[in-house]
Amino acid sequence: MSRHALKYGDSECFLDVPDGCLAAEVLPNAVDLPSLPPAEVVRRALREPVDSPTLEAIVKPGDKVCIVIPDISRLWQSPQVYVPEVVAALSACGIPDADMTLLVATGAHRRHTPEEHARLVSADVAGRIRIVDHQCREDADLVQVGTTSRGTPIVVNKTALEADKIILCGGVVFHFLAGFGGGPKMLVPGICGYETIQRHHHLAFNAAADSGTNPLVRAGILEDNIFQADLAEGAALLKPCFSLNVITNAKAEIIAAFAGQWLAAHRAACALVDRMDRVDIARRTPLVVASAGGAPRDMNVFQEIKLLSNALAAVEEGGTMILLARNPDGFGNAETERQLTAYPDHHAREAALRETFSIGGYVGFLLAEAAERHNVILVADMDPALFVSTRLHVVPSLDKALELAAGFHGGSLAVPTTVMPQGAVTLPRVVG
Repeated sequence: MSRHALKYGDSECFLDVPDGCLAAEVLPNAVDLPSLPPAEVVRRALREPVDSPTLEAIVKPGDKVCIVIPDISRLWQSPQVYVPEVVAALSACGIPDADMTLLVATGAHRRHTPEEHARLVSADVAGRIRIVDHQCREDADLVQVGTTSRGTPIVVNKTALEADKIILCGGVVFHFLAGFGGGPKMLVPGICGYETIQRHHHLAFNAAADSGTNPLVRAGILEDNIFQADLAEGAALLKPCFSLNVITNAKAEIIAAFAGQWLAAHRAACALVDRMDRVDIARRTPLVVASAGGAPRDMNVFQEIKLLSNALAAVEEGGTMILLARNPDGFGNAETERQLTAYPDHHAREAALRETFSIGGYVGFLLAEAAERHNVILVADMDPALFVSTRLHVVPSLDKALELAAGFHGGSLAVPTTVMPQGAVTLPRVVG
């Protein structure tokens, strides 16, 4: 019998796996990185760009520079550390504050308050540099620059187009649609119009109605991911001159960064994330027990998509996943809640999402879709009655989940099992 500690909210529970049944315990890979203060990590990346001249060789006095940055929902990237460093680097190139604009890539999210701007980029920078919150439905602020080969109209915020130079800044992690976050995703859909966002996100589905999601539009997939290919093609139309891509640890501390040519630097960051958090396993298993990693990673159902996406890479078709995420904030997103509660069956759920796409709705849809193919047991502090129109099972404890899982496997838990203590971060890969 092997015992495994799994975090749940601010507490911890323990899983006992019968002898001979542990197929894998999925933990991040050890990667040797220089031990430097986060700001110095960023400065070093700016000094040593990937496949690009330095900023000093690209940006000249007189240039109007648009710096595209993430919104407040991505504070885990520590933009309050790296945005001031980018601003300082541009100042050293002779760009005055008045010639810089920070364009917040909100996608379809709301505007920010002045207090949120200060948290996002530091009070000093927020007080000096013009900040524009992109709003995808304000047509007067949007301009179409072209159409991708897949028919996505690329309609973007004209603030970026009015600049002489566009610089992208963002954090890179596995992303359940784009394969990896950050990079070109900061432009598409980050600063795009509502129609662009809708058309682009429909690539997450298989083409035929009622045929579900595209299995190649998933975390960790780049080359064969039509969603990533489309957004990169769209981003190229804006001709960004430079990018900064950071990688953070569980404490939201920047531990690595790659700057340079906008796509090459992003791909270099993706490669490091892959080395750190993609973990090889020998086989898929009939039982996967995965924790999001406790608070704050398990605050709500919306965040649980990272845990689900990674666990799906380890489970057999028709197998059982036990997902531990306390979700003290409930669904965390109105569209996620609507997808899981407002439709009588999965067919109606998919039809509604194809009609009006939203990221929150897609998160709810993926959870429900997973339960159509697997036994999905959510350990959460939520009312099971909220999920009655889905095939999801919601229980209050790991013990209850294990009891239910045993019923799915002939009354016994003596089956090959994969354990994922940091399931929101680690992405399994079957090898051999």
